[in-house]
Amino acid sequence: MNQKVGFVGVGRMGANMARRLADTGFKISAVFDANPATAQALAAELKCLAASDLKAVTAHSDVIITVVSDDRAMKEIYQRGLLTRAKHKLFINCATITPSVHVWVEQKCAARGAMSLEACMASSIPQARQGTLYLMCAGSPDAFERARPVLDKLSESPRYIGAAGAAAQVKALVNMVMNANTAALAEGLGLGAALGLDLAMLREVFAQTGARSGVLQTDGEDMQNRDHTCFFSAAHAAKDSGIALKLAKEQGLNLPLATATKKQYDRMITLGLGDLDKSGVAELTFNGRKGNVAAEQPVEKLAR
Repeated sequence: MNQKVGFVGVGRMGANMARRLADTGFKISAVFDANPATAQALAAELKCLAASDLKAVTAHSDVIITVVSDDRAMKEIYQRGLLTRAKHKLFINCATITPSVHVWVEQKCAARGAMSLEACMASSIPQARQGTLYLMCAGSPDAFERARPVLDKLSESPRYIGAAGAAAQVKALVNMVMNANTAALAEGLGLGAALGLDLAMLREVFAQTGARSGVLQTDGEDMQNRDHTCFFSAAHAAKDSGIALKLAKEQGLNLPLATATKKQYDRMITLGLGDLDKSGVAELTFNGRKGNVAAEQPVEKLAR
């Protein structure tokens, strides 16, 4: 591949996306992370530059992929030099953030003669490594087509949604529903345990009935076994439900289930459990786990 690809944000998702692209023939030119040691380790592995600043990522790359945590982080990277000499560059932004910030990024890029595309991810770490992410993309059609060679190595079927901000709206709704499903599953299994039901049997019944959901497959057994190794944190669940609720407020809608779900994930953060996987919401619903669970068992044991 002739295009050189740089990364900003190389935590577990960003790093595995970079590994995937390297495996499929792309030249990873530079990586940057707020934690320099993280960037240095990946740079040594991929034999690329561990950039000391954001300007260097853009200078060494044709395509820059950003995988950051929230609105603040996204605005910060674009205000701290990422757009230096950015003319003709393509920026692909994969964070789950407020839709208006993606629109802001597109405007900033256009003012510098660059292109941007939001490519919101609805998958997790294994899919990033395997190139099977579900990507929802938004921006100009030209930006989407230019990004296709990269997107096609990260996703089996990247989906074009529409103008800037549209994919972020869809992603907010995806995570809002997923988070509510997760919290509901935790309550169902928690009640089943309190009733003395066999939870393996209960999960099998759920899987064959209207209680079936994607999170039943990914999180059900983990909830039962208290294995909350983090793939998607409770803190991110709270953030993403908050984005959806902000959109609802702007439209004059009241979403009581989404509101209750966010309160559960906010409670996890208050208890010091925000770094657990979203499946850790079961710690609030099973007998013997709720209340001051952080005092009952060390967080590191729960996270395993």
